Amino acid sequence: MHPLLPSLLAAFLYAGASGYQGLRLSQRATPNKRLLILCGAAALLAHGVSLFFQLVTPAGLNLDFFNAASLIAAAVILLILVACARIPVENLLMLLLPLGALTVLLAAFMPGGTAQPIDEHIGILSHILLSILAYGLLTIAVFQALLLLLQDYQLKHKHPSGLIKNFPALQTMESLLFGFLWAGWSLLSLSLLSGWLFVDNLFAQHLAHKTILSCIAWIVFGVLLWGRHQLGWRGHKAVRWTLAGFCLLMLAYFGSKLVREFILHI
Repeated sequence: MHPLLPSLLAAFLYAGASGYQGLRLSQRATPNKRLLILCGAAALLAHGVSLFFQLVTPAGLNLDFFNAASLIAAAVILLILVACARIPVENLLMLLLPLGALTVLLAAFMPGGTAQPIDEHIGILSHILLSILAYGLLTIAVFQALLLLLQDYQLKHKHPSGLIKNFPALQTMESLLFGFLWAGWSLLSLSLLSGWLFVDNLFAQHLAHKTILSCIAWIVFGVLLWGRHQLGWRGHKAVRWTLAGFCLLMLAYFGSKLVREFILHI
């Protein structure tokens, strides 16, 4: 099967689920959670088939810039769909479903970079898996922070929209944010540890920027979690620190990949 067909199907299903959710929220009605999850899961299944054909090559895993973005988006959506069964996070799909549609189309239509296929031992593969899960959870955290910021703004100005009326209480939203941050920071810690154990030289020329920025991001998230526990940080301060850590982490991975694959061609 050509990967274009499942890619287009995934984008169509993501767009349909996103359109349904947006329409219901604009009508100040609650979307049918089961239907939303079902549509999201169908889109994710097609996304997964597309990723299989794009990632798996005879030479190893093809984790170029757009394939990596598509893989992380799929991981994020999977985590949220699973979490929906236990916690009220379906509003995050409003941001994540369009992200899934965008990344699956970019991976299908944009030219590949110069990234070499990855055919490594289990240690390197475990490092990659931990990194993807860490990026995924911290991406969820930053989207949760943005929704929290929007909710706080509208409540303070006493103009809650139909969207905000479907959100959990502000305290619950904040608790979810820090739950995602704790999980993401823990996985990022394991990712950095596995890199130290299994990567030959984390500070080699092509890895130095990624390693340094990832470590700084780890410190930023760690300070934020310490500030929450010791000083009760919340609200705008928590959102600012979350965004700062996320930007550093995205620069570490996608910034370095963009420069290497499309500017330096190495």
